[in-house]
Amino acid sequence: MERGNGILSLLKVNFYANQDAPELFSWSPIIKNYAGDDDEHCTENALECINFMVFNTNNSNSILNIVTKARENARSVQEHISRELWLCVNNYYLFLTNKNLPKKLKEEDPIVFLDNLQAFHLRYYGLMDVTQERGASYYFMNVGKYLERVIQITDFTAMKLMEIAKTSDTLERSIYWKNLLLSIGGYQLYLKKYKSSFEENHVITMVFQDTLFPRSIYYCINKLNRHISLLIETNELEKNNIDFLLGKLESTIKYTTIESINEQGLDVFIKEIKEAIKNISLNINTVYFSNVN
Repeated sequence: MERGNGILSLLKVNFYANQDAPELFSWSPIIKNYAGDDDEHCTENALECINFMVFNTNNSNSILNIVTKARENARSVQEHISRELWLCVNNYYLFLTNKNLPKKLKEEDPIVFLDNLQAFHLRYYGLMDVTQERGASYYFMNVGKYLERVIQITDFTAMKLMEIAKTSDTLERSIYWKNLLLSIGGYQLYLKKYKSSFEENHVITMVFQDTLFPRSIYYCINKLNRHISLLIETNELEKNNIDFLLGKLESTIKYTTIESINEQGLDVFIKEIKEAIKNISLNINTVYFSNVN
């Protein structure tokens, strides 16, 4: 559900940007990132790309496939989640599998169409917050949510860095940074904090180190650390070096200066974060899933 919400946000923002500047915001980076290099889908038609990312069953990251997997997972743990949460995911699946839905994408405003899908994700977050009891299930869902969110933010940033590297035009680079903030819901907060043009150092600081922005890397790692600690406290998770790895990553992000990030390169910094998250995920998988066939 977290991945689906992020992808829908990315599609909405890219649709707007592509209408204004198709030469700067093509669809190919999104398709390549979420469908892989082997995919033959190479059109730049916006509706076809959105259709591919929402309905194509051969794309493992299509919204339909993601929600289908979420529904399967929810159904297998119905006794551990609230009834309202299960119904939300199930209703979303039924909505997506309605044979008339693809026609709506062609007939109505694509943004309205994507907003209607994203409403299910927002409803899911709300129901999770107000109906799910605070216990192992809630902590575990949040671990998954924040792991996925960190991966998404680093992926989104890496995609923009590839585009930024192709131009030396200050205005174009600024537009790319603005687009990144819009994709992760940080545009309004950025304007409140900095009241300036989209300067690279300010954007990097906010996306990676802001303590209040709910989609900053630091905020997500901090929350991830909190829910891992709660699982350990309730004896639902062995330490297994996880708390050390999380504490190290949290400190690294918090205390690395913008000068240090620029010196080593943001792409290198991102790779280090992704490698650390991979190791943390593997440690969690060892505890929860190592004996699952």
